[in-house]
Amino acid sequence: MEQTHTTPSPEPSSSADAEVTRPKGRTTSFTLLRALANLRKWWREAVIDDVDQNEVLEGTRSESLYTPRYVFMICMSAGIAVLGLLLSSPAVVIGAMLLSPLMSPIIGAGFALATGDFDWLRRCSRALLYGSVIAILFCAAIVFISPLQTVTTEIAARTRPNLFDLLVALFSALAGAYAVIRGKMGTIVGVAIATALMPPLAVVGFGLATFNWTVFGGSLMLFVTNLVTIMLTAALMARFYGFQTRLSQKQTRVQDVGMLVAFIALAIPLGLSLQTITWEARATNQIKAVIEEAFVENARINQLEIAFDSDPMRIETSVFTPEFERSAESEVARRLERILDRPVAIEIDQFRVGTDPGAAEQAQLEQARAEEQARASAERIRNLAERLALVAGVPIEEVTLDRDNRRALADARSLPGLGWEGYRALERRAAADMEGWDVRLRPPVAPLPDIPLEDGALGETGTDTLGLVRWAASRTRLPLTLTGRGEALQNAAQQLREAGIEVRTRDDGPRDRIVTGWANGSAQ
Repeated sequence: MEQTHTTPSPEPSSSADAEVTRPKGRTTSFTLLRALANLRKWWREAVIDDVDQNEVLEGTRSESLYTPRYVFMICMSAGIAVLGLLLSSPAVVIGAMLLSPLMSPIIGAGFALATGDFDWLRRCSRALLYGSVIAILFCAAIVFISPLQTVTTEIAARTRPNLFDLLVALFSALAGAYAVIRGKMGTIVGVAIATALMPPLAVVGFGLATFNWTVFGGSLMLFVTNLVTIMLTAALMARFYGFQTRLSQKQTRVQDVGMLVAFIALAIPLGLSLQTITWEARATNQIKAVIEEAFVENARINQLEIAFDSDPMRIETSVFTPEFERSAESEVARRLERILDRPVAIEIDQFRVGTDPGAAEQAQLEQARAEEQARASAERIRNLAERLALVAGVPIEEVTLDRDNRRALADARSLPGLGWEGYRALERRAAADMEGWDVRLRPPVAPLPDIPLEDGALGETGTDTLGLVRWAASRTRLPLTLTGRGEALQNAAQQLREAGIEVRTRDDGPRDRIVTGWANGSAQ
């Protein structure tokens, strides 16, 4: 009898078993794609759909166009910025940032770029161009007429843009675009401070007015960096929030490539600049270390000035040391040339101090105090020159200053209705708080007052008038003629001669007064 053997068919596996047998890589990819799909769905429904795009676009459009208010705020912000830079006052510069309206057209240009609204983009570009030119010219005019045209620390800080500046503009633009999209416009104030759009333009105006093209180019590069970065970042944020665009898919890809190229074009020179700054910082630390090693342990470096751009690189420093090192300059220069791989010219001023461990620090403190006193003295002298020029009605360049002998002199212009007493009061005002200084305001020559007498003698009024005549003669350095009678005439002449004034007398005048005049007949 034939036997038939049957093989039982395998039971179908459960879904759990199928999941286990699926390749691990495909499972991970499937899970990640599903998570991304869920995230996109949530972003579209919970975030994008919650944004009123028409309201955002209209609000941004209204704030980003060229208007009379925009021009006025540009001028006010530019004026405050350049004055803050000239005074090296960060607080004043921040005030200019708060007023600057430049942020709005830059953000508007970014949204116009993202939505393909080229008419809006053209209007924003015009507002930016006109506003920037107006700000530069307005600042240049202020600097041109200003007596202060020195490159301050606030100005110098905006002449060397680097990659960090691009990152600051990037983060600020992200915050600014988010504030616009979510309706948090108050945040723009903080963003404006961070990106500092107006101060770089003010520095461009400074460079233009002083013909300092290094300052001009560096600050212009910083402004362009901020402008382009903010605009492109705003465009990307608008895309991210799903703002509708008029561009085709091909045009969108071309735009994306253009944005990427623009970022790279900015990042490369800024990265090189950052690399240079980093090298200079590292070189400065190496220079300090080499100089310290050339002296004994208790020596201290007081000042260090390095001109990296010169050839050879120039280094000037002063060192407080218990022991002089005669070969210090040659030894330090030799070591630095080997470390930095470039020629070095170094000048070290050595100041000998005691051997006490704290002597160098004490000398350094005394040096710092002396420098602070010198700066304060220089400030007082500058204020004196400004006050003297102001009361004399002349440019500050016409004020003569003799710092060694502590003298200041200016020839006053003729002021209608102002007599000798008025000019003397102006001189006293200019000399206020300048004890030890001989401040002289030389007035224009005019007729002198007669000296009244009381019972044939100098009374209180006569003495005051004589003092005014003595002041006038000492300022003009002209000889006098006194006409009167008796002892009063001789007493007046004697007081004037003791003051170093040349006097001629005539004893045939009236008895109730002494007639005064210039011996050469000036202004009679």
